Amino acid sequence: MRKFVFHRLCSHLRSHRLLEDTVNVSVEEQVAMFLKFVGHRWTNRSVGFEFLQSGETVSMYFNLVLDAPCVMSHDLITMRTTETHPKISSSPGRFHPYFERCVGALDGTHVPAWVPIYMQDRFRGRKHYPTQNVLAAVDFDLRFTYVLAGWEGSAHDSFVLQDALSRPSGLKIPEGHFFLADAGYAARPGILPPFRGVRYHLKEFQGTRRPENSKELFNLRHSSLRTTIERAFGTLKNRFKLLTSQPFFPLKTQVKIVLACCALHNFIIEDGTDIYVYEDEAWFGSLPRSSRTHADMNKDNKLWATMRDQLAQQMWDDWDEN
Repeated sequence: MRKFVFHRLCSHLRSHRLLEDTVNVSVEEQVAMFLKFVGHRWTNRSVGFEFLQSGETVSMYFNLVLDAPCVMSHDLITMRTTETHPKISSSPGRFHPYFERCVGALDGTHVPAWVPIYMQDRFRGRKHYPTQNVLAAVDFDLRFTYVLAGWEGSAHDSFVLQDALSRPSGLKIPEGHFFLADAGYAARPGILPPFRGVRYHLKEFQGTRRPENSKELFNLRHSSLRTTIERAFGTLKNRFKLLTSQPFFPLKTQVKIVLACCALHNFIIEDGTDIYVYEDEAWFGSLPRSSRTHADMNKDNKLWATMRDQLAQQMWDDWDEN
């Protein structure tokens, strides 16, 4: 984070009364201590030694500052527009008009987690250590538009996505638009995965290994666009080192850390809006029941898969003609 961004962030937090100067600690010092935790993975003792504060004071201000980006996230982590992104519109014949209704990409990532021993089996999935499965959606400017953290590392990505879509204030996909997803997700309204059992990754098309059919061509271009989510995750974890190690905080705090880091990531890229409204939701609870039947959902999923087949065939026909 550059100096002017840091001072802009502190000014923003002060003007919106999310943080206040105290007798001994200014807002700038509070934010700096917090950033040492999440950005450089410092310990409580190291931060206290650097800023000449007691461990109790450092811990208190860490939790105060942590709540501020979570409040900001309600306006920072949101979809700004549904218009076709210049990355797509500037590539006619390759991405446009096939992906003109695409608003970004979504995927899950695993963040190391610390949980009690009796919960570790639930949080240990494909990694050999406990993790939380974080679902995130990003646009093509690498800004997070939705984040759902707190799921156990053993939870399947598709189950986490179903939870995000079922929440009253969860992931909302504009009508007629879609997110790109990997093969771990099924084709459904608003979610467009690649074809399974077909070459997909960019390294599989290196050199003279050109696409041989419509599905391979679709997967190649799909992969070229979906790398946006991988770049966003890489940038986030490189910027906030705490997300790459096992933090010794309560689980609820770990969830808030992920949300706060994503909000700060968006703030660093671009200014936030003016008004912040914070509605504290329960971290765990029963999911609302959908009024649609399984037959209706299966019908929509088949229609979406058929649309993907038609899109791939149109892409192949245009490519073959040229």
